[in-house]
Amino acid sequence: MINAWFAPWGWLFRPLNAGGVALTVVALVFMAQVFLAIDARSHSVSDTLDAVYPYWGVTFLGWEWIARHAARRASG
Repeated sequence: MINAWFAPWGWLFRPLNAGGVALTVVALVFMAQVFLAIDARSHSVSDTLDAVYPYWGVTFLGWEWIARHAARRASG
């Protein structure tokens, strides 16, 4: 039996075990660190959002790709 890391939950995926939770926490901590580092040096909201977007987008897409494949592999 294969242990699934994630399960579909609407448009997103929810973590089911320690591996999924760890991956989600690492992604969120990384995105928070990036936000704080960029926000400390930016002068406006648009500066912050423009600089944060590439990091957050790639991180979320990587997390989503792993979650989708981990859920698909476990279900079929």
